[in-house]
Amino acid sequence: MRPWRAAICAALFLLGSAFAAAAQDVTLTSQDGAVTVSGTLLGFDGEFYRVATEYGELTVDGSGVTCEGVGCPNLAAFVAETRLSGSSVIATRVIPLLIEAFARASGYTVDREDAGEEVRTYSLTDPAAGRVVARLHVAGTTTEEGFADLLADEADVVMALRAIRPAEVRLAREAGLGDLREANRSRVLALDGLVPVVAPGNPLRAIALPDLARVLSGDITNWAQLGGEDAPIDLYVPATGTGLAQSMNDRILSPARAELAARIIPHADNLGLVQAVASDPLGLGIASYANLGNAKPLDLTGACGYTLAASRQTIKTEDYPLTAPMFLYLPARRLPKISRAFLAYTRSPLAQIVIRRAGLVDQAPEEIPWNAQGDRLVNAVSVTGPEFGLEDLQTMVTTLASRKRLSISFRFEAGSSRLDAQSTSNVQQLARALEAGRYDTRDLLFAGFSDGNGDAATNRRIALQRAEAVLRAVREAAETADFDRLALGADAFGEMMPMACDDTPWGRSVNRRVEVWVR
Repeated sequence: MRPWRAAICAALFLLGSAFAAAAQDVTLTSQDGAVTVSGTLLGFDGEFYRVATEYGELTVDGSGVTCEGVGCPNLAAFVAETRLSGSSVIATRVIPLLIEAFARASGYTVDREDAGEEVRTYSLTDPAAGRVVARLHVAGTTTEEGFADLLADEADVVMALRAIRPAEVRLAREAGLGDLREANRSRVLALDGLVPVVAPGNPLRAIALPDLARVLSGDITNWAQLGGEDAPIDLYVPATGTGLAQSMNDRILSPARAELAARIIPHADNLGLVQAVASDPLGLGIASYANLGNAKPLDLTGACGYTLAASRQTIKTEDYPLTAPMFLYLPARRLPKISRAFLAYTRSPLAQIVIRRAGLVDQAPEEIPWNAQGDRLVNAVSVTGPEFGLEDLQTMVTTLASRKRLSISFRFEAGSSRLDAQSTSNVQQLARALEAGRYDTRDLLFAGFSDGNGDAATNRRIALQRAEAVLRAVREAAETADFDRLALGADAFGEMMPMACDDTPWGRSVNRRVEVWVR
């Protein structure tokens, strides 16, 4: 794997040299001959030409013009080419299954060709036309290299095991790829989670997130410091540069302002890591929820006694604080029609079944009944006190008990009112469901919750503002929805139903959320 700094330099160099080597001059003429555009062909997606002209980059509808010049594509034999680059986990475990399922649903056949250890090309053939109509080139390396390839114009889609970082956002904008933080520039493909694991015989059942950070940073090196026997901890972590390692840093180490210890046992693949931990009585590792093998997962706990276990439901609702979304990032340029159809398919109900079969947590919305809120209600009762009491609790129960909670939740970036990357994708997901009429004749309540810092009245007011902001964002995104056929509202309950302890940044971020309750 090339270093990130070197990758950026290479990306910026290649961005300039790729066009010089591959671009060719063309002339586009309207059907009546009245308008002519000449310039350098930057791309053709089967429908539109992208041309660099003296007036800047233009996008021209191919159905209204004729093309002359050596760079003009053969329209009768056009093959849509799309390049995906990034996380090897997504590239090998998810994308191939989705391509095959999309091909079956669309009436295509699929052929795979391996171009080295990292790149696979999937050719889609239309039997009716008797030819290949699309090729998807999938490069499975790391999330970091996926973004570097996008900057180098060597990728059209990035497969990422973490949210894009500020430096990558800036470089993409400078390269003319748009703001990759915008709602339509990314989507959550599936969900995973970071899970602390130990050997099956280890007596430890749960670990506090601050203690987990101290283990990873080397401040805790002995099991006796966690209440166990006097023995050193063997620390197993994902290899540096992998998406899971970067998620581990973003979710666990960075909030604690800590760095990974020098004495670690890195593993490039999750299967090898969990096998090593399962066979080491002194081992502790960070693994993917999608494949825990025979290792024993640890719950996350805190000083207040609340406990959160990694499960399909807690990961799907993002209640589990170490949820790790799998993203697809798309630049602000048009992809071929068949590629857009494939990306749209990844959000379909059939695709969610494929994702579940891959062992990951899908994005299909589910309705969680009120009687499944047991632990959360226990937490609600435990925090009643002088600022809110039984009457407030009864009001919340009366409001929500007749509804079901949707598995879609919304949370915010640390210290900000801006939705985090997963929640930005959730806005689009819920908006598409409203446009499809999935909740017609029903009543959706956006319920805001807060952490316990500050007075209860202020917390409830802030939680209501966030709930109303999310409701507005969903309404604006659902442009074609018929809002006369459903009801949308907002309410807030502040700190009344905590998910985690407020004594850590992780706990507070889990508690600050907007849920959707439907009836």
